Amino acid sequence: MTTMALSLVSLSSCFKDEAPNAECDITKAWIHVDTPEDMFFQTTDTAINVRYDMNEILFRVRRKTDVSCLAPWFEITPGAKISPANGSVQDFSNGPVTYTVTSEDGNWSRRYAVTVSPTTMIVPDTISFAFENAKVYTDSKTKATYYKWYETDENGNDIEYWANANAGFAMSKSSAAPEEYPSVAVDGYEGKSVKLTTSSTGAWGEMVRRPLAAGNFYIGEFDVSLALINTLHCSRMGLPFTKKPVKVTGMYKYKAGDVYWDYVNYKKVERPDVKDEAVIYASFYRNHDDGGNPVMLYGDDSKTNQNIVAFASVEKVAETDVWTPFEMTFTYFTDIDIDELERRGYSLTVVFSSSAAGDYYKGAPGSTLMIDNVRIICESEE
Repeated sequence: MTTMALSLVSLSSCFKDEAPNAECDITKAWIHVDTPEDMFFQTTDTAINVRYDMNEILFRVRRKTDVSCLAPWFEITPGAKISPANGSVQDFSNGPVTYTVTSEDGNWSRRYAVTVSPTTMIVPDTISFAFENAKVYTDSKTKATYYKWYETDENGNDIEYWANANAGFAMSKSSAAPEEYPSVAVDGYEGKSVKLTTSSTGAWGEMVRRPLAAGNFYIGEFDVSLALINTLHCSRMGLPFTKKPVKVTGMYKYKAGDVYWDYVNYKKVERPDVKDEAVIYASFYRNHDDGGNPVMLYGDDSKTNQNIVAFASVEKVAETDVWTPFEMTFTYFTDIDIDELERRGYSLTVVFSSSAAGDYYKGAPGSTLMIDNVRIICESEE
């Protein structure tokens, strides 16, 4: 088995000493109804791909949907069993229903909380993020511990609006303390803030040709299962957004690292003549193509995808050791379809990174970007 294959196998949340049939994960969840447009905002909302690190599965449905008699289906790892039974009718009106997946050999199990949440799509004209809700997450398999951030929606559900690549960094340094990861929670301008640091991935990272990890933070999700296959597609950027964003503001600090690492022909090359730079930008895009197929932005097209309808960026993130305000205004390339906006047909991502070319393993270890009090200001409805 190759080194890459071994690394991928280690990602399975329920794998034990090469034992066969010991996995116990949900990989996909869906709810089948005859007229999905009556229940869901988009037909693609009927199915959810479940990431390796997810223990909570949330379906958002229209406000008046009856959720007392629904029968979700789940794709689970081969040989595993699920309880309650796959496709059985459950009552979701009193909150989440807990499903337990047990491996074929009976030695491992995982619990998932499944919620079907009737949602009123009311978004205030200004959405504020103070980044106070940081938690230390423990990977059930590797025992790596690192920070994740949560926000609470209008129905009291904890949602991971903001993602980062800490799970990928854990593959190289799983024994690191939470504060040693590229994305950490620290004291900030007011209360807590997010600290992003470009970091070496050590000998393991050099071996797999990923010598450096930028500290990154963005609206979306991170899929660690692709970390050794297609790194640029690990970052799934954007979540549905039902307002027309006008500008993004916030507070930041930035200091570039001392020595810039270039990455040429799969080798790290020190470039004392190059200065690292941070990036702050936002993309607003249609999350379906003309054929109704879902669209997601990734690390390689988050600024260039043809479905992007508006873009905003800080032209230059100047170095500063004091908290400094930033503001970026969206430039629109086309008109917005208001009906499609109300149906969650557009998505928004806001992106921060301590190294502009970190996705391509280029940057200066030690480059540090801190952010706090981010606000998304939207167009007011008349």
